[in-house]
Amino acid sequence: MSDSNAALAVSIKRMSKSFGDIEVLRDIDLEVKKGEVVSVLGSSGSGKSTMLRCINWLEVPDRGSIHIAGERIGVNEAAGRKMNNKELATLRAKTGMVFQGFNLWPHLTVIQNVMEAPIYVKGMAKDQARAIAEQLLEKVGMSERKDAYPFTLSGGQKQRVAIARALAMSPEVILFDEPTSALDPERVGEVLQVMKNLSSEGYTMIVVTHEMEFARAVSDQVVFLEKGLIIEKSAPDKFFSNPETERVRKFLELSN
Repeated sequence: MSDSNAALAVSIKRMSKSFGDIEVLRDIDLEVKKGEVVSVLGSSGSGKSTMLRCINWLEVPDRGSIHIAGERIGVNEAAGRKMNNKELATLRAKTGMVFQGFNLWPHLTVIQNVMEAPIYVKGMAKDQARAIAEQLLEKVGMSERKDAYPFTLSGGQKQRVAIARALAMSPEVILFDEPTSALDPERVGEVLQVMKNLSSEGYTMIVVTHEMEFARAVSDQVVFLEKGLIIEKSAPDKFFSNPETERVRKFLELSN
């Protein structure tokens, strides 16, 4: 483990991924410092979601390396072998994932959804897990619905519960895969406000999003993917006011 990797929440080097003959990601390089927010933009099919899924090993890259908080995911470097399932689960727990479709367990109440992973992955006592879950549901404005089941919630409420569930594992980085894309327009703001609050509290976040105002206001870096390549990466002021590439200029014009 290098000192440079240890200082980063996420470090990706030359990561590539193909599905059959289709190369979805090609030589991705990205460094995310602790406490940074990185927004990932690009048209549909550019590889954004696959990049997130590779970071937490839901998809296994074909080439390259990914370090989470200084530790290489998928490889036990000290032993010179692939990680076993237990090692992989331990490191994967350092990444929280918030999906487009919420992915809440329908047979569990809101608070049980948030408690589940700390109890069964970390071995946390139920009383401690409940106390943490209650604090997190308060943080996302969902404490009054803690005993409700997911089918009774709006999309925005489900997504706020999903964010609390991701936070319950105290992750090094939270990965958001278009967290507002499945929401009714009037529910988008409540989820974005929770995410803005998290950014102001110093959470490290990688956000695949189409919400340009959010990306501009909250990001430390903006990354643009095109056909599996990072074609532009810069601070938000530069990205939105003076992009380097014609492709990004056209994308921003169409997004306005």
